[in-house]
Amino acid sequence: MDEKNKKRMIRVFGYTREERSLSRWKEIRSRKIILRNYLIMMISKILPDTELKNRLYRKTGMKIGSNVSIFGSNFDIFFPELIEIGDNTVIGNKTSVITHEFLSDEWRVGRVKIGSGVTIGTMTVVMPGVEIGDGATVAAYSLVNRDVKKGSLVGGVPIKKLR
Repeated sequence: MDEKNKKRMIRVFGYTREERSLSRWKEIRSRKIILRNYLIMMISKILPDTELKNRLYRKTGMKIGSNVSIFGSNFDIFFPELIEIGDNTVIGNKTSVITHEFLSDEWRVGRVKIGSGVTIGTMTVVMPGVEIGDGATVAAYSLVNRDVKKGSLVGGVPIKKLR
């Protein structure tokens, strides 16, 4: 992870090696909020109507622009309010957008900003703390672990500039 993304990530708790961060998830977020977010995400995944789907996603706190097309993607259920998607963006099937990480001895959160006119290919993973610039294209099956510049084409695991 590059320095810019490290600064955007927030280390929230430190744990000893004996107590793992994931085992204490109930202290991090309310069960009711997680259940509500999970149900909204699962229903939205199968809805064909993109506008209804986007309205439901917005109920979780996600910021979604107009004319956004999302096809069966997975969004973070712990902190969806840290996800922002610009106008006229397309997110491919089975893409995951994550805003938190449970590590062995800590957990971190980071805002994810996806610009306007972005295309993200199927089965891509977007990690916490990443910003994807306007007009960028991310190839299918990619791992977005750092920022993507405006108008660029990236792909691979981890991503590299393709053009």
